[in-house]
Amino acid sequence: MNGTGPQADLAVRLHAVGIVPVVQLPSPELGLPLAEVLAAAGIPCLEITFRAGGAAHAIDAIRARRPDILVGAGTVLTIEQADAAIDAGAQFIVAPGTNPRVVAHVLGRGAPMIPGVATPSEIEANLERGVGLLKFFPAEAMGGPAFLRSVQGPFNAARFIPSGGVTPDNAGSYLALANVSAVGGTWIAPPVALEAADFDAVELRARDAAALVRDTRAASAGAR
Repeated sequence: MNGTGPQADLAVRLHAVGIVPVVQLPSPELGLPLAEVLAAAGIPCLEITFRAGGAAHAIDAIRARRPDILVGAGTVLTIEQADAAIDAGAQFIVAPGTNPRVVAHVLGRGAPMIPGVATPSEIEANLERGVGLLKFFPAEAMGGPAFLRSVQGPFNAARFIPSGGVTPDNAGSYLALANVSAVGGTWIAPPVALEAADFDAVELRARDAAALVRDTRAASAGAR
């Protein structure tokens, strides 16, 4: 991804982390301790989905106490949700699809937008808007790494965050691709662990995920 500006800066930061834990908080009060556990394990980043209430409150708490942690809002479907996320301090906005009105509104507010795509036409339409960091969703159902390899040539300015069906077993296949900035996954902080506030389990999964990123990228660099 070329260029400068908030979205290009975000792409660099996300690439440095490699994995974006996608979380649905059962309680907004869990957001800050979860973010701190992830950061301590080597993943100073998370996406808090708006599928549950209190997402904006959790984002605000993290931004106030841990400005070093990159926090975004996920499953943002409406302009109202986007405004709530941006007002809370979300550093990026993620959607499962491409709603032109929401994309334009978020960009108009100066925030990075990561819309969802699953077809070449959607990729092209977003690139025309100047949006080159895209969520490939649902990744496994829509062709997985093979799809991303096939679009790398015609859309070499695009960078992707595959999400949807990404697991520890297949994440490396995505991370090895040059047009993947990071992968999004729910396995690091799954609902069952969050419901029980089992941060020890989350930390273990996060450390394993961070090691997976390091090992995959080291192997990819050696193969080039």
